Amino acid sequence: MNPTLVAVVLSLFSAVAYAAAAVAQERLAARSAGSGTLRLLAQGAWWWSVTLNASAALLHVAALKYGTLTLVQPLGALTLVAAVPLGARVAGRRVSAVEWRGTALTLTGLAALLVTASGAAPDEVLSLPQALAVAGTTAAVIGALARGARPGLRHATAAGFASGVASALTQTVTVAATDRSDSPLSAQVVVVALLVAAFAAGGLLLSQTAYQGGLGAPLAVVTLANPLAAAAIGLSLLGERLQGGAAGLLLALAGASVAAWGVVTLSRSAPEPAATADARLDGLADDDHPVAAVLALEPNGAAYEPSLVPRQTGSGHLTSL
Repeated sequence: MNPTLVAVVLSLFSAVAYAAAAVAQERLAARSAGSGTLRLLAQGAWWWSVTLNASAALLHVAALKYGTLTLVQPLGALTLVAAVPLGARVAGRRVSAVEWRGTALTLTGLAALLVTASGAAPDEVLSLPQALAVAGTTAAVIGALARGARPGLRHATAAGFASGVASALTQTVTVAATDRSDSPLSAQVVVVALLVAAFAAGGLLLSQTAYQGGLGAPLAVVTLANPLAAAAIGLSLLGERLQGGAAGLLLALAGASVAAWGVVTLSRSAPEPAATADARLDGLADDDHPVAAVLALEPNGAAYEPSLVPRQTGSGHLTSL
């Protein structure tokens, strides 16, 4: 089977699983407001959402085995697209015109990127010195961006970079571990896997800080910075190329711009009453799931139902790492 098709299908299933997990966690958080985190651990629905998150992460890792970073990472925006109808259905409302417009723009842009980024399954990996250089450079950039405790778009940018680099390193681990010519537990695989864990955790913590000042703009920045960082590594170090030469490059830029417009549109959320939000946050842990920004969207004129950023637990979304 065509590796590009396999990567796209796996990314689609991953996005749907992440969106379903976000919907489940958001509704569970709404019903369990003030009950405390330990109560959630005793509920089967919470563990079901954890299973969905873990399954989505495994599907994303598998997609990185068959698709290039320039293909797989932008497809992470499909999580936002899938969350719109799922969230609307669970909330018992219709998808608004703004949501339809954001969905259409995102899908159109991703289709253009799909044409230019398609190619053979990845076979090149970062060497250990390259991986360490990427990790060191990224850590320095993140440190500069995250300086200061006040949440803002700098933290969101840093979170997106951390998540994108984590996915790039994950692809190296996946390809190297499945290469029969070397041991699956070589020093390269072990060290890079530790770097993945560090950047995944860092991306989550940075996104939590960024979302303290509101979800809409930080969510868009994280979603866009993630594939940007991964694509930079893929194009500069892994020999990935866009199809179609100069025309393909122009098409990719146009597609990226349209998809970014769609992501920004989908990332707009209605403001949550502060008192209600604070009351719910008191009963839950601080881990955030960025799709909650989409789940809270309401059509114009409809009654607003407060929504909580649900907890993301499990191995984490590597496209959002």
